[in-house]
Amino acid sequence: MRHTIALVDDDRNILTSVSIALQAEGYATRIYSDGESALKALSENPPDLAVCDIKMPRMDGLELLRRLRESPAGATLPVIFLTSKDDEADEALGLASGADDYIAKPFSQRLLIARIAAILRRADLTRRIAAGEDGNGPGGEALPDKLERGRLTMDPARHEVTWAGRPVSLTVTEFLILEALAQRPGVVRSRNQLMDAAYHEDVFVDDRTVDSHIKRLRRKFRLADPGFAAIDTLYGAGYSFADD
Repeated sequence: MRHTIALVDDDRNILTSVSIALQAEGYATRIYSDGESALKALSENPPDLAVCDIKMPRMDGLELLRRLRESPAGATLPVIFLTSKDDEADEALGLASGADDYIAKPFSQRLLIARIAAILRRADLTRRIAAGEDGNGPGGEALPDKLERGRLTMDPARHEVTWAGRPVSLTVTEFLILEALAQRPGVVRSRNQLMDAAYHEDVFVDDRTVDSHIKRLRRKFRLADPGFAAIDTLYGAGYSFADD
């Protein structure tokens, strides 16, 4: 199935370059230069995924997503936000609004394409499950089982995470990093190993990127449990998950 990706950004260069890159990967694309022009089109004829800038004139990405979530067609639309570099306020607002992931500008097109592919795989599996189809993936492979480690439960097929029964909302990247840690409790995973688990092999990210994701993971779990301490740091070596 050929997926359709909507791109919403007031930067014409980004719209053009990303659209060309996605089409080269086999995606169909639709482009919009602001949130206001995108709202009606995405509500009436939703794509499979939307990539939206947050800071735009007329209607910013946060307001666009809020309005989309109010419509039946846009309620479950996967969305990736493009944010200002190192702007944690933008990231927090975007995820609180229901975005699936965020990428800071300037960004690698390879990274964006890898995130799009990962989110679409999960969205396709979720649709199959909701439709009552068999318990296999699109290619006939068995869906991954739930992962339970102490108070942590992860459902890869549905991209759901709970801690002591409380839901924790994670981006795809955060989910993959946590999954890599939780699969082998007590085993120290280097930053390189965590990058390999979370990113496409052709995408380069530095050590600070993984450290930032670990920081956000801890912050999110501490909202569910202020005493959360299941992710340990071994300085100079990496991180591990404590199966308490």
